[in-house]
Amino acid sequence: MERTENRGPDRPLPLRRRLLAVCTATVLALPGLAALSPAAHAADADLVRNGGFETGLDGWTCTAGAVVKTPVRSGGSALQATPAGSDNAQCSQTVTVRPDSPYTLAGYVRGSYVYLGASGTGTTDVSAWTPSASDWQRLSTTFRTGPSTTKVTIYTHGWYGTGAYYADDLSLVGPGVEAGQPPAVPTGLKAGTVTSSTVALSWSAVTGATGYALYRDGVRVQTVTGTSATAGGLTPSTAYAFQVAATNDAGESAKSAAVTATTSAGSGGPGGSLPTHALVGYLHASFANGSGYTRMADVPDSWDVIDLAFGEPTSTTSGDIRFTRCPVAECPTVESDADFKAAIKAKQAAGKKVLISIGGQNGQVQLTTAAARDTFVSSVSKIIDTYGLDGLDIDFEGHSLSLDASDTNFKSPTTPVVVNLISALKTLKAKYGSGFVLTMAPETFFVQLGYQFYGTGKWGGQDPRAGAYLPVIYALRDDLTLLHVQDYNSGPIMGLDNQYHSMGGADFHIAMTDMLLTGFPVAGDTNNVFPPLRPDQVAIGMPASVNAGNGYVSPAEVDKALDCLTKRTNCGSYATHGTWPGLRGLMTWSVNWDRFAGWEFQRNFDGYFG
Repeated sequence: MERTENRGPDRPLPLRRRLLAVCTATVLALPGLAALSPAAHAADADLVRNGGFETGLDGWTCTAGAVVKTPVRSGGSALQATPAGSDNAQCSQTVTVRPDSPYTLAGYVRGSYVYLGASGTGTTDVSAWTPSASDWQRLSTTFRTGPSTTKVTIYTHGWYGTGAYYADDLSLVGPGVEAGQPPAVPTGLKAGTVTSSTVALSWSAVTGATGYALYRDGVRVQTVTGTSATAGGLTPSTAYAFQVAATNDAGESAKSAAVTATTSAGSGGPGGSLPTHALVGYLHASFANGSGYTRMADVPDSWDVIDLAFGEPTSTTSGDIRFTRCPVAECPTVESDADFKAAIKAKQAAGKKVLISIGGQNGQVQLTTAAARDTFVSSVSKIIDTYGLDGLDIDFEGHSLSLDASDTNFKSPTTPVVVNLISALKTLKAKYGSGFVLTMAPETFFVQLGYQFYGTGKWGGQDPRAGAYLPVIYALRDDLTLLHVQDYNSGPIMGLDNQYHSMGGADFHIAMTDMLLTGFPVAGDTNNVFPPLRPDQVAIGMPASVNAGNGYVSPAEVDKALDCLTKRTNCGSYATHGTWPGLRGLMTWSVNWDRFAGWEFQRNFDGYFG
């Protein structure tokens, strides 16, 4: 026993305690050594990829996010995301973690009702939030992974309709996972069946690979989990170089040796021949409005495709489509049925295509049953046969198409109204053969909005119509003559530059058309990419005049859009992902409104394309 009770202030410590004190001081003084707190772990690391958004949205999946240069907390970039009525503007990232391990999630946010959280933890999912942060505020929360959890999704989001929020310097600190090595380079890449628009490719499996990335002319265009893929959206009589890389959690291998394949010549696309650059217009054939009635024989020869507006259903879900020509009481100058049919034949003799357009603003069509599908086929066939038409235009708007909550993959839809429409159109195509012209005129909400949103979304609450045309276009891409999305009566839409684009200038048409010709990940999922269409399948939809609809642009802006897309000049601030001199042309609503405006749209088209 040490007797220290009576030790005075100058009396030395007992020998054993003096040695202990010296050793402790020496250890703490050694370079590079420090006392470890109970919460610290030597293997801890920040597992978030691009947590400061310095490389854009790399690593993140965002429904309504963009990178901004101000405000930022550190570095040169931060996230800005803007919730909408049915979207909380979530940005998320899936991170590889260790089972049964502690983690701390933290980050800095600005805005109202901003959340930071983690899901899929295997224990209790967590989140932190602030009701209002006028300047950067740190949010932090902790969790422990479950005994078999290897991946966790971290996220930040705002609240519905509350305005933009900002996030920066997000981190997830905890035990790291051994990165391992990327897979080896794939071998055995070869081309199989080649058509005018597709090339089938296959390669040998790579040990340790969880997926493969396909490259076309050096650009990553598709990801798959198997050892084959079909590259689509190609131009006839064109040589392409393909490569493939193997991927896993550790990264991506180098690209394989290139294989070159040349697409076949084709036959001018499905539906027979159209001019290299075509002008498409809707003719008010069943109604009159402020633009006045235009007789079929009075449509100028510049119009290559004439869509008769509209065939409409007897009820929303009947599938029974009727086309009733404008009555004399409403259209005093309407021609007789005989003259109308004769004028159609004259147009066709001059190489023009005349189609029946189904739907329109007031013609809601929902093929909810097989019976409605079959009635659609028979009733549309009757219209085509009665008037001797060349094909069909699908102009489904409003609530005609929407997706069930469980329908999340545009490549294999399950929603009855979508599945039945695809089946009906394939039946009509098979009935009338290769000369059947099939066109579609969806609104941007049903196509390009799919870049951000698809159906109700992973977490629900989104508009089920978002992107709902994508499965129809995808299923019929080899039968589709033309897609002319309505670049009008549209809200702002995010382009491939992750910026919002609004109607009223060339920029909107450039960004929207670039998406169709480049392809895009649906709902931000890079493993679920909507492939590009061929340039000869795409026309730009525009209003003919200020009276025709919101989004009218002047002839000068039309020319800018065409210059950018076909020549890569006059593009302004938007950088397209290619140049498409084979872009098919323009569509407008409508022939009647263009006549009302002195044929401005038609004359500009003729002047540009000669």
